[in-house]
Amino acid sequence: MRCVIARFPFDLTKSEVEQLMEGIPPEPATGMCVAVGRRVYPVKQVGQVITRQDRRDFTAQEVRRALTRLGFACHDAPVAAPAQEVRADDAPWAW
Repeated sequence: MRCVIARFPFDLTKSEVEQLMEGIPPEPATGMCVAVGRRVYPVKQVGQVITRQDRRDFTAQEVRRALTRLGFACHDAPVAAPAQEVRADDAPWAW
């Protein structure tokens, strides 16, 4: 399928994207993410791998649009639970 990312046309297939991402460890998920195989990647990381361009050259929205058209499931990263607050009374050093 022909996709335009950062004003450059790319002919991509779902299997080609899966093959390119094979063996690449996912970075911590922040912002928009995509499930490729059994792993969840930030869309900017996938965009960098499939286009071989700097991440500043394209938007996450461009990559999300292309990946969605290829059949990938894109979603926002889960919100991390806030760290539990430790009060001075509960701290082990405040006996």
